[in-house]
Amino acid sequence: MVPTVRKLLMPLAVATALSGLASSAVAGGFAIGTQSGSGTGNAFAGGAAGADDASVAWYNPAAMTLIPGKQVAGALHVLKPSFKFENNGSTSPAGTGEGGDGGDWAYVPNAFFTMAINPNMSFGLALNVPFGLTTEYDAGWRGQFTALKSEIKTVNINPSIAYKLNNTVSIGGGLSVQMIEAELSNSAGGAGISTLKADDMGYGYNLGIMIQASPSTRIGAHYRSKIKYELEGTVAFSVATAGNGDVKADLEVPDSLSISAFHTLSPNWELMGDITWTGWSSVERLQVIRTSGAGSGTTLTTLQFNWDDTWRYSVGANYKMNPQTKLRFGVALDKTPTNDVDRTARLPDQDRTWLAFGVQYKPSKAGILDFGYAHEFIDDAKINNSQGAAGQLTGTFKNKADIFSVQYAHTF
Repeated sequence: MVPTVRKLLMPLAVATALSGLASSAVAGGFAIGTQSGSGTGNAFAGGAAGADDASVAWYNPAAMTLIPGKQVAGALHVLKPSFKFENNGSTSPAGTGEGGDGGDWAYVPNAFFTMAINPNMSFGLALNVPFGLTTEYDAGWRGQFTALKSEIKTVNINPSIAYKLNNTVSIGGGLSVQMIEAELSNSAGGAGISTLKADDMGYGYNLGIMIQASPSTRIGAHYRSKIKYELEGTVAFSVATAGNGDVKADLEVPDSLSISAFHTLSPNWELMGDITWTGWSSVERLQVIRTSGAGSGTTLTTLQFNWDDTWRYSVGANYKMNPQTKLRFGVALDKTPTNDVDRTARLPDQDRTWLAFGVQYKPSKAGILDFGYAHEFIDDAKINNSQGAAGQLTGTFKNKADIFSVQYAHTF
C-alpha cells in the first residue's frame, strides 16, 4: 500500500459507507454493471462506442475526443436485488429457517469529468464503484455456517488521457487507483459469530481505441486490467475471543475486454451492440491466513470459487422523438462465472437477462438529464454446500434484481 494515496481515498470510502451507499452485485460475479445513468436504458449496449456524455471516461477514454469543451456528469443508481433460498433436502441440525431475503436496497454513485485540452487531446476522470457485493441472512438460519453477512465495497479513481490521431482514429488510456473493503461473517458454533474484516489498495490500467468507420458508424474497443490485492485485517469471534487476531488474504479482480458498435440508422433511430469478455477465472479461491498469535501462518478458512471466464452480449436502440427527447431500449445476456458445485450463499449468482428502457431529456443546450430502468431475470441458482458437522446446505435460490438510474450531465 502507498500511505499517502490511501489517506486520500480512505475518506471517500468512509463517506460512502456512512452515507449508506452500499454496493450490491447486479452483474456477473461481484461486478457492478451500472456505471452510467445514460447506459442503463440501453442495458449498456454499445458502451465502448458511446459518446453521449462524460461517462466515456470509464467505458472508453478514447471517446473523450468526441465530447466537446468541459463536461461533468453525476449519476445515482438505486439497486434492489433479491436472493431467496428454498430448501431442498438440507441437513442443518444447528439452524432453521430459510434466511429471509439476502438482498436489500443499495445506492451506488458515479461521477465523471472530461475536458478538451486542445482539438486533438482530452483529459478525463472517473470516480465510481466497479465491484461490490452485499448479502445478509437472518441469524440462526439453516445456512448460518456458510454465510451470514458478505460485503465488498470498492472506490475507484481513474484519470485518463485521449489523443485524436486523425479524423478516423482516437486512442486513450488511464490508470486506476482502487480501494477495497471486505467483511465476511458466519456462525462458528461454540466460538460464536466469526467476522472477518480486511482492506487494501490496488492499481491497474485501461486502454481504448475509437474508430469512425463511416459517417454513421463507430467501433470502439476497451481493455481494463486485473487488479491484485493483498488484503490485511482482523478476525473476531463473539464468544471465543481468544481466537481473535490478524489475518491476510490475496484477491485478484478480473480484467475485461469490450468491443462495441454504434450506428445511426436514420435521423430518428440509433442502433448499438456490445460484447464484453471478463476474466473471472482469476478468482479461484480466497485463502485467509492468520498473521498473529499462536496460529500465525496457518489457514483460518478457504472459500473455493473456481470461477470461469464469462461473456456478456447486449443490443440496444434509441429513438429521437424530438431535439430534446430520446427514448432508450436494450436487452442483454449476462453469463455467470459460478458453477453448481462451488456456488455458495455468499453470492448465489446465475445467468441473467436484462430488459431495459430509459429516457433522455435536454432541459437546456448545456444540460442532459437521463432516467433508466432495468429488470434482471436471473436463473435459479442451485446450492449444495457442506457445513461440516453442521450438515449440508442444499436448495435453490430464487433471484431477481431491479435497477433505477438517474444522471445529469452539464457542458461548460
